[in-house]
Amino acid sequence: MEKIRLQKFFTDNNIMSRRSAERAIEAGNVKVNGVIARLGDKIDPETDIVTFNGKIIKPLPKGNKRYIMLNKPLGYVCTASDEKGRKTVMELLKDVGDRIYPVGRLDMYSEGLLLLTNDGELTNRLTHPSGHFPKTYSVVIKGELSSEDISRLTSPMEIDGYRLKPVKVKIISYKNGATNTLFTLTEGRNRQIRKMCEACNLTIMRLTRIAIGKLKLGDLPRGTWRELTSAEINYLQGKTNTL
Repeated sequence: MEKIRLQKFFTDNNIMSRRSAERAIEAGNVKVNGVIARLGDKIDPETDIVTFNGKIIKPLPKGNKRYIMLNKPLGYVCTASDEKGRKTVMELLKDVGDRIYPVGRLDMYSEGLLLLTNDGELTNRLTHPSGHFPKTYSVVIKGELSSEDISRLTSPMEIDGYRLKPVKVKIISYKNGATNTLFTLTEGRNRQIRKMCEACNLTIMRLTRIAIGKLKLGDLPRGTWRELTSAEINYLQGKTNTL
């Protein structure tokens, strides 16, 4: 088999992103056939033995790509396991039958559309900073937002020393002392919407991701999952611009 770069091996098998793999290699945490790896090393996935922190990384079965949409409920973390003993989204996917991983994350107190796959190339495409797909969130905020609040949320903002890309915020309705809004992000910084609202002294009551690009959560019941359609997969892979 043709040799591939070591970091690609990690992304192909959905272990970590390319940049994370590079950091792990530079830190000396990756070995190939018992020898500490270096950046630029290439391997044969069929014959070479790769370990990360002492654990052997087994290649995913070929030709068995899975693409799952989950309606994540509150109270679940987006990891395969959790050192704090919290519930993970993988508990909701025990009947999938293949090893898959979340594409990006929703924090424990957020819910909605979460994609999971074992396609490393697609994971890289969806999580790359270039932001191929805007993400839309339904956000319920305590109180009635004013035009000044919207102006602050959509104005240039710096969070954790990073200058955020422009965010669109639209008021949908006022109900029961709260404002229903839609936030559209072109990047996915860690807890971005929550940190934006904190900076503007606004309290989030509920946060739900409802769309990634044109891919919508729809009426998928909370806590359940479904396979993506061929059209949805082609859209996410950039083979078509429509759904």
